Amino acid sequence: MESNAQFIPEIKPSVQNDVFSGLTVALALVPEAVAFAFVAGVPPIVGLYGAFIMCFITAVFGGRPGMISGATGAMAVVMVHLVQQGNAMGSEGAMAGLQYLFVTLLLVGVLQILAGVFKLGKFIRLVPSSVMMGFVNGLAIVIFLSQINLFKSQGQWLQGSSMSIMLLLVGATLGLMFLIPKIHKKAPAGLIAILCTTLAVIFMKIDTSTVLSFIQENGGTGVKGQLPSFAIPLVPFNLETLKFIFPYAIILAAIGLIESLMTLNLIDELTKTRGQGNRECVAQGAANFINGLFGGMGGCAMIGQSIINISSGGRGRLSGIVASIALLIFFLFASPYIEAVPIAALVGVMFFVVLKTFAWNTFKIINKAPKWDIAIIVLVTALTVFFDLAIAVFAGVILSALIFSWENALRIRAKITTDERGIKHYEIYGPLFFGSTSLFLSKFKVDNDPQEVIIDFKESRVTDLSAIEAINKVAAMYQQQDKNVHLRHLSKDSRRLIKRAEKICDVNVLEDPNYFVSVDNYRSYTNKQKSLN
Repeated sequence: MESNAQFIPEIKPSVQNDVFSGLTVALALVPEAVAFAFVAGVPPIVGLYGAFIMCFITAVFGGRPGMISGATGAMAVVMVHLVQQGNAMGSEGAMAGLQYLFVTLLLVGVLQILAGVFKLGKFIRLVPSSVMMGFVNGLAIVIFLSQINLFKSQGQWLQGSSMSIMLLLVGATLGLMFLIPKIHKKAPAGLIAILCTTLAVIFMKIDTSTVLSFIQENGGTGVKGQLPSFAIPLVPFNLETLKFIFPYAIILAAIGLIESLMTLNLIDELTKTRGQGNRECVAQGAANFINGLFGGMGGCAMIGQSIINISSGGRGRLSGIVASIALLIFFLFASPYIEAVPIAALVGVMFFVVLKTFAWNTFKIINKAPKWDIAIIVLVTALTVFFDLAIAVFAGVILSALIFSWENALRIRAKITTDERGIKHYEIYGPLFFGSTSLFLSKFKVDNDPQEVIIDFKESRVTDLSAIEAINKVAAMYQQQDKNVHLRHLSKDSRRLIKRAEKICDVNVLEDPNYFVSVDNYRSYTNKQKSLN
């Protein structure tokens, strides 16, 4: 199954594309970072610090040029519980939860770095296409739903002219995103669309929600901030603290790596290039660790901003570097200008991301793909939307593995023949493993078989201990009736494990050099064959 790779045009890397796409991403990062900071229960500037640090470090050292990292909702929903519990552990008004978040990020960073050092990133290859498709569909829906909330004010839907203006501006931004590339392919559509909508709102004096009003509505004062400063988290470094933060660190590290590696795979597919998963694990870990020391909320790869980046032409590390530096400049020096950007312009850009992210060919394969794959796509999509990414991916992989095992368990079969000498041959086909051992054992009619039986595994593979035990059991069944059984074409590893069977039957490979096991048994087998003749 393929995702929505057809939506992303092939664009050659260039400094111009990287710069303009980085600026577009930086504008989209501001409300996202602020919103996720509110979700996590931390000040907006902490979200902005986190987005800057994550974006810069992963852009410079990460394994996937063009991929954007920052503060994310997937991790924020876990952080909110950590912050709440941490606040309860400290004195009133001390914001102890924020300090516990920072020290947790130190541990998250270490765990993610270790995952990269021990090359655990390769296990992302176990994620099947159906899970990947459910992942992108689920995240597209999550992004869409998060933007829908921006059509509300004080928890209530916008009414009358306010809603009409919001819809008009969103539609205009979205229309520009599609129109501009048709006029000039290399033009930074996202950046131009945001600037055009912002200028229209300012000069026409349109009354609509802006970045500043959005922040103020959520209890903040603006995006103005200072450079992040180094500070050791103010928590007791003891066993009690470790017991408290360790479960959160495991969950955050897992969610961060899963979302980052899944996004990396998606960007690989869309750009027809290949990233380095283990290197990305180390970079993500380093970024989270530094967040813990410089007062950021941490994060991971952002599929929405990554799609904005590559759709705008960003292909190199420069795009991420520009995005992070621009974000820093925004909250240091240009806050009045950023605060004037209408929320509708950013919503329009994110709706464009939704359209690019969702795997629309899901609907084309409904009647073509196996029903189990469709079920997994739906399951992963639903779990991503209603729970979280980690649960969705784990559930999808486990279900895929169970289905694979079940289907392969039914593929074991035997071709049974008797040659001119009265020797019965069982030619085994299909994988022999824990799921297929019962069906394998049912193939043998020991009571009715002749004195000499050959079981040929040339077209089969013995894959686990359950399979070895099944072979041993078959050999023992024939021995109990004083019948001779010969096991042929077993792999070297299989023969080494079949200890009981080789004491009571003939285990060899003979004429097939690809599966040759032992020449020691060749003479004994030849002598037995001669005696039979």
